[in-house]
Amino acid sequence: MGKKKRERTLSDTEAKAVSRNLRVSPQKLNLLAQLIRGKKVSAALADLEFSRKRIARDVRKCLESAGANAENNHDLDVDDLVVVQAHVGKALVMKRHAPRARGRVGKIFKPFSHLTIIVREVEAQQA
Repeated sequence: MGKKKRERTLSDTEAKAVSRNLRVSPQKLNLLAQLIRGKKVSAALADLEFSRKRIARDVRKCLESAGANAENNHDLDVDDLVVVQAHVGKALVMKRHAPRARGRVGKIFKPFSHLTIIVREVEAQQA
């Protein structure tokens, strides 16, 4: 009496990983997503390893998870994986207030983001 099995939305050569509620604005997270889009997973991991951005550690974890999903769940070769999509979505925004001069208040927005990474296995180039 369980749920019916859902059809797979990705192709057989693709795997994905999702990180939800990352404490960074979507605009800042998208800078790192642009950095890894279209690259091989090994090159993208190296770029994230030496990035100076704070959120790079979480993006790297998500990318490693996508690679592990491809290897363990879908029997794909890790060396042939390419980042096809790195999609950033907006999550909740916490609103806070800070006291300002003359009895006024300053708004502080604390945005959160979602990150979806899809990797695809491409055939090795014949040299």
